[in-house]
Amino acid sequence: MGIKVLTPDVNRSMMNFGALSADELPEDVSLAVGSPGAITFGLSAVRNVGEGLVELLVAERDENGSFANFHDFVERVPEPVLNKRAVESMIKGGAFDSIGHQRRGLLTVFEHIIEVTVKRRREREKGVMSLFGDMGDDSGGFDERVEIPDMVFPKADQLRFEKEMLGLYVSDHPLAGVETALRRRVEHSLNDLQTMEDGAQVLVGGVITNLARKFTKKGDQMAVFVLEDLDAAIEVTIFPRTIAEQGHKLEDDLIVSVKGRLDRRDESRFGIIGQTVNVLTGLGDGPAAPLRLRLPSAALDELKIQRLKRILREHPGESLVMVDIGQGQVLKLADEFRVDLDRSVGELRMAFGHDAVLL
Repeated sequence: MGIKVLTPDVNRSMMNFGALSADELPEDVSLAVGSPGAITFGLSAVRNVGEGLVELLVAERDENGSFANFHDFVERVPEPVLNKRAVESMIKGGAFDSIGHQRRGLLTVFEHIIEVTVKRRREREKGVMSLFGDMGDDSGGFDERVEIPDMVFPKADQLRFEKEMLGLYVSDHPLAGVETALRRRVEHSLNDLQTMEDGAQVLVGGVITNLARKFTKKGDQMAVFVLEDLDAAIEVTIFPRTIAEQGHKLEDDLIVSVKGRLDRRDESRFGIIGQTVNVLTGLGDGPAAPLRLRLPSAALDELKIQRLKRILREHPGESLVMVDIGQGQVLKLADEFRVDLDRSVGELRMAFGHDAVLL
């Protein structure tokens, strides 16, 4: 529907999920053409973060304004909010991204910052003077605030933590940027399976999520996981004989191809009986495939041309753009319009129609 979901945010999120119209969003949040706005992730939906904690956090923010940085957050919120397990979960879920802190860097120092700040706050409440004065003193005196390092997680690790805390990928997806390469390794998309018959042999790909290892009544190990791509998801069952051969490959967040048999014997069952699982590596390597568009010149006006330029410039990448304008004429756009194919396709389809994008 073109509605972006934003990660939880200490300066934007409320107790529950909420809706923001396009004009309520900060400038750094970009929306697809025609999108009505965005959904903010509810803070209470973050793992280990309770409603009572969120009430205290939001009350402080409403009374005294947004938090300038993590030090400001720790200095201001009521002490119960500084539960280390809850703060760690919020960091991993991205709740401090918008105030300029990298998740990995903040995770290395947040406990020390909380310990020092809470100690100073308690001293002030008792009227005890600190040798170093108040933290953040602008008078030129000693500032004991710990610097937060600019350390970044690899994408795979950041998304793994994010999903652990939020239950799903929000800021990005493991397949974003490699969707086209994945499509070249499989025979069907997950959406294709909806029209296929029970027992059909399929070769599909995606990322493993919700992996669960189980045991049969005989005590043999089997496994069930959800295979997810950017458009759909399906349950995959791996029976004992296959587990003995393939089980060592199975791990959450791995990008894999699965060969197996479609199982849709009744309305309550729609899945795949997996026979072979292959871990896919190097999907981001090699030359980028071109992006081909079908935009008849008769239907192009200045507004559509400007919209096309904007979308291409907002998603720079390596893919050359070829535009079929009809009557056998194909335009190759200049290198300045090379695009990230996987990130731009959805927005191009929203702007010009599904059939305008040829992959």
